[in-house]
Amino acid sequence: MRAVVQRVDGASVVVAGETVGEIVGEGLCVLVGVTHEDTPQKAAQLARKLWSLRILDGEKSCSDVNAPLLVISQFTLYGDARKGRRPTWHAAAPGEVAEPLVDEVVAQLRGLGARAETGRFGAMMRVSLTNDGPFTVLVEV
Repeated sequence: MRAVVQRVDGASVVVAGETVGEIVGEGLCVLVGVTHEDTPQKAAQLARKLWSLRILDGEKSCSDVNAPLLVISQFTLYGDARKGRRPTWHAAAPGEVAEPLVDEVVAQLRGLGARAETGRFGAMMRVSLTNDGPFTVLVEV
């Protein structure tokens, strides 16, 4: 699993004019990509990492300050644009594999006590955020 993690001061995701997920104030906006070898165990590992990652103000984690997370599925994180001008998506898991694993990341976060908002899997989403820093890291498990 691969995640692009951004420290934010608010973020939201809109589908067809409806806000389906939103966090206000300090938190993390997390884009999650799934590849073919990923498992529920990796989803749990990613959730624990996100909840305890010390990248908020004062080197705090979401668990330290009860900060929310906005988790959005993003198959394009496994795009490969090394050759030619058009990316390939061979490394990205198909929706029937990826969706339950992204859902598992969210469920594990909630099980840890996190307030986790989401986008809508497979939908055309408009993501808005205020990157705080800017601060962006790549996490792989």
